[in-house]
Amino acid sequence: MAEGLRLETPLVLAGGGVVWRTAATGEPEVLLVHRPKYDDWSIPKGKCDPGETGERCALREVEEETGFRCTLGPELTSSAYIDRKGRPKEVRWWVMTVVDGAFTPAEEVDEVRWLPVERARWLLSYDRDRAVLDAFVHGAA
Repeated sequence: MAEGLRLETPLVLAGGGVVWRTAATGEPEVLLVHRPKYDDWSIPKGKCDPGETGERCALREVEEETGFRCTLGPELTSSAYIDRKGRPKEVRWWVMTVVDGAFTPAEEVDEVRWLPVERARWLLSYDRDRAVLDAFVHGAA
């Protein structure tokens, strides 16, 4: 390789949503997903298809992972990190509310939980997801 020349790893773009509802107590609950492949709990998200907008990606991925068709609310903070394959990844997040649908366990996501925000913070596997949840609490709920 020529001196000073380096290959750039392409940025992975993704979208996701903090799906929420009002519990019987009047407090917000958020939806978390369990991914058996990684044995983790996270906020639903996924990679954008080529040419897909962040908004469309977020809605599609949330529906694919949870079975819920949602509407977009305000955009939240973005997350940037290095993924498991060593690639830079940026996730755009939106507040979402359920229009219809139902969860069915699948290979990618085998369980979902509706939880009060503080319990969700405790269950989340990644600090970057806690930051997104904090943005939701301070800006949307």
